[in-house]
Amino acid sequence: MNVDFSLILVILVAVCGVLWLLDALFLKKPRQEALRRFNERHSGKADERTQQERADLQREPVVVEYAKSFFPVLLIVLMLRSFIIEPFQIPTGSMIPTLAVGDFILVNKYSYGLRLPVLGTKIMDVNEPQRGEVMVFIPPHDPKYFIKRVIGIPGDRIRYEDKQLYVNGESVPREYVEPESPILTACGPLPGAVYNEEIGGVVHRIQLADIPCDTTTRTTWVVPEGQYFMMGDNRDSSSDSRFWGMASEEQIVGRAVAIWMHKEPGLHLPEFSRNQLIR
Repeated sequence: MNVDFSLILVILVAVCGVLWLLDALFLKKPRQEALRRFNERHSGKADERTQQERADLQREPVVVEYAKSFFPVLLIVLMLRSFIIEPFQIPTGSMIPTLAVGDFILVNKYSYGLRLPVLGTKIMDVNEPQRGEVMVFIPPHDPKYFIKRVIGIPGDRIRYEDKQLYVNGESVPREYVEPESPILTACGPLPGAVYNEEIGGVVHRIQLADIPCDTTTRTTWVVPEGQYFMMGDNRDSSSDSRFWGMASEEQIVGRAVAIWMHKEPGLHLPEFSRNQLIR
């Protein structure tokens, strides 16, 4: 189930804020007036019963008390998640070997501009996505968050043929690191290898199967204005721009910056051995 925590937070903040405001405008004054009249009638009395009745008149309704307590906490969490940093968990292996299934990552929400929560409307420009960066976004075919690497920016011509990536006619350099077998691909488990690839000045690892496993016949794309060509580092097991098109600027969530925890699926304890910056 894809839970929209931002929407839930916005609703909770709004409900708590409205309850607090209604109390301040309509309920607080009648309580104060009732307390004033009570004090006038029982001036000078300090017995236990009088004190209890006085405390009851001063007490806020339970729902208002909770709303006033939770409102600032929820508002701070909403601001942090919406404008500064938000945690995500990696659900698939499309970014192996950079990101593994079960990695918990931090996403910088400020890096690509401030956006309104839920609506996603940009209200302030900061930076634009650059080649080589790892980005969280909403693809055109699915309402869930995706995470891939930025390969092409507006105006770029991308070619991917025989497992070699070209940007604007130049091959993207890569260097063999080690064998990897088996690699889980769209064609099933296959032998393969890990490579160091450099794009946009960012050196990162990718994974390629030794056997052809291309499930699309298209090899060349031109990136339109306001869109980005995205690919997974596990090139033979990634649903990305080769299959469903470009990531729109309006659907950017933020830049993935660090792994802060890892948890294997199932009944396993979290571990922190994979903690590192994402490159």
